[in-house]
Amino acid sequence: MFLWLENTPMALWVSLSYWAYPLLLSVHIIGLSVVAGIFSMRDLRCLEIVREPSLSLFLRYHRLALVGLALNTLSGLLLFSSQATVLIESIPFVTKMVCVVLASAVAFILNSRLHATGGRNARGLKWLAGLSLCLWISAIVAGRLIAYIF
Repeated sequence: MFLWLENTPMALWVSLSYWAYPLLLSVHIIGLSVVAGIFSMRDLRCLEIVREPSLSLFLRYHRLALVGLALNTLSGLLLFSSQATVLIESIPFVTKMVCVVLASAVAFILNSRLHATGGRNARGLKWLAGLSLCLWISAIVAGRLIAYIF
């Protein structure tokens, strides 16, 4: 299945085009910056490490974070398609994917709890915020290790 994916026209375009891979990687980094930046700031605010901005602001930024996540998902799928047989066996890649899925799930849970409290820091948000922050950092570190550990 992964070999088939690598031989699709889209995957071949990504792997053979002079500009496709670097362009997609740039889009991936922009998406990461948006989603991880917004969620990390929200997490730091929930943990009361920073006092500003208000948590209610992050309810409005949640959609923008989802745009960043969508950019990451689309660009990530295209990047993956060009090296599927190698990446599927890469421990850093699999670790990154597990962290991203878990971090995204925690983000939705945390956002729904923030929404339910009207943007106030309710009891139980701190541990979710700490978990979220650890998962996003782990995903970023694992993502960087993909280039160095096969």
